[in-house]
Amino acid sequence: MTTLYDKKVQIGSSNNPEGVVEHLVVDACEQMHIGEEKFGNILLAVSEAVDNAIVHGNKNNPDKNVELGYHSSQEEITFSVTDEGEGFNVNAITDPTILENPEKSGRGILIMKMLSDKLHFLPEEKTVLLSFYLN
Repeated sequence: MTTLYDKKVQIGSSNNPEGVVEHLVVDACEQMHIGEEKFGNILLAVSEAVDNAIVHGNKNNPDKNVELGYHSSQEEITFSVTDEGEGFNVNAITDPTILENPEKSGRGILIMKMLSDKLHFLPEEKTVLLSFYLN
C-alpha cells in the first residue's frame, strides 16, 4: 500500500477545534477527490473523535493537546486522533441504543462506528483510527 498523503496537526484542548478539524478534513478530501456524500460522514466522525478526545480523554485540560492526522492510499484514508488522557476500555462503554442505559454514554462511539468503514481503538496509545474506503 503506497502512501499518497500523510499529515498531522496539534489541537489544544482549550482551542476551538471545529475550524482545525474542518480544515484538515477538507484538505484531505480535496487531495483524494472525495465527494460531498462521503465528506459529510468523514467530517462528522472525525469531529466526534476529536470532541471525545478533548472532553473524555484530556478532561478539557487546557494544558493537554490532541493530535489529529491522516494517512491515505489509493484504497482508503485513515484519520488518527490521539489524546493525552489515561485511555479507556472500549468494551466497558454501555450501548446507547438500550433504553435502560442509565448513563446515556457511548453515543459518540456509535456515531463513529456507523459513519466509518473501519474503527479501531489503540488504548495503549490513546488513539482512535477511523478509516474510510475510497472506492
